[in-house]
Amino acid sequence: QVQLVQSGGGLVPPGGSLTLSCEGSGTIFTIMAMGWYRQAPGQQRELVAEISAIGATTYADSVKGRFTISRANFTNTVTLQMNTLKPDDTAVYYCHAGWGTPANPAYWGQGTQVSVSP
Repeated sequence: QVQLVQSGGGLVPPGGSLTLSCEGSGTIFTIMAMGWYRQAPGQQRELVAEISAIGATTYADSVKGRFTISRANFTNTVTLQMNTLKPDDTAVYYCHAGWGTPANPAYWGQGTQVSVSP
């Protein structure tokens, strides 16, 4: 059974930091791109950051310079370090894995709430 299990998230004030992690199991994630989408209430799901199988990274313009994505292939884990968080970053964040550039998600995590509020 293929799974992506997320951890992290929560409530922070503006300017704060959070780390999201996602661990995959059940298939060979090292040959896939992995990353994060988010969906705010009433909004479409949008790509936040993605890292390819060879480590190339892509970021949404709104998070460049504030978020950093990394992966550890020996643990099938992708991590999103989020700094200088803004209220507009409030959303449910979903880990994904798939093929292509950008990846066509084949697998999704369960979702994690990130809330940025005073």
